[in-house]
Amino acid sequence: MGNSNNVVILATGGTIAGTAAHASQAVGYTAAQLGVEQLLAAVPDLAQVAGGGLLAEQVAQVDSKDMDNATWVALAQRCAHWLARDDVRALVITHGTDTLEETAWFLEQVLPRTGKPVVLTCAMRPATALLADGPQNLRDAVACAVDAQAAGVLVVAAGTVHGARAVRKLHPYRVDAFSSAGLGVLGWVEEGRVRWQQRPCADSAAAWQGSIAALAAAGPWPWVELVTSHAGADGRAVDALLAHGVQGLVVAATGNGTLHHALEAALRRALQAGVPVWMGTRCAEGQLVLASEGPQGALDAPVLRPVDLPPLKARISLQLALLARSA
Repeated sequence: MGNSNNVVILATGGTIAGTAAHASQAVGYTAAQLGVEQLLAAVPDLAQVAGGGLLAEQVAQVDSKDMDNATWVALAQRCAHWLARDDVRALVITHGTDTLEETAWFLEQVLPRTGKPVVLTCAMRPATALLADGPQNLRDAVACAVDAQAAGVLVVAAGTVHGARAVRKLHPYRVDAFSSAGLGVLGWVEEGRVRWQQRPCADSAAAWQGSIAALAAAGPWPWVELVTSHAGADGRAVDALLAHGVQGLVVAATGNGTLHHALEAALRRALQAGVPVWMGTRCAEGQLVLASEGPQGALDAPVLRPVDLPPLKARISLQLALLARSA
């Protein structure tokens, strides 16, 4: 390669690579149509922003609503490959917005701690839109990736830098669709420079302690489902899941970990059957502060386990914890 300062762009599809029949269409489009080289061509000065070489690879080409475990593992493998190279300083991943927060958290949980940042970016409008946001987001993501303070898995969108733990998609079509609800954004990209508000750092409680190779060889992932407490909730969905072999449950509780009594009874039946149940809040901001019923590390303890993660991310962590147990 000859360059020790390479930034690697890994493309996975999404709206940033989407196209529509007319430039006026910002909502009706088909995702994952353009290749990574076309994305790079839309930002002519990207190599200058990177301050070194640019390498590119098409890892997947999917609408992120269809993201799956196999694609996650393939992406993690390619990330680990590039992070291990001395001639690579950072990675940037282009991704769809629908499941971006889940992919960011998965990567935060499984990638080796190399000190090199991994920055995900996206778009809310297709590449053919009159005011496409993808090229600016990609430029900002590269600027963030080469910043000396960048660390861990980050998300850059609409000029804002988010951490993998905090980031959530809060709006279905607005350009600034992402928020770091409750924890605050890490910073902003302004004219190609990052102004940090908080120091980014890798999450210290990774659920997967093994290698990426071991993850790839682990076989089918445990079946973990989400259930929600709501007015009129009952236990039939939980009982049906148990009857069909569910291996873990994450419940989105109301408020500070409150559960409809009928749903709670069903969840306790699941616990007695040996199925771990983790509990987060369905609230968009804040985290649970109620006391745990048992040791946080006791995966098999028959207790409802509160976790300080949004339910979507808690589901990933529980899957990885179950995988680690069976490895």
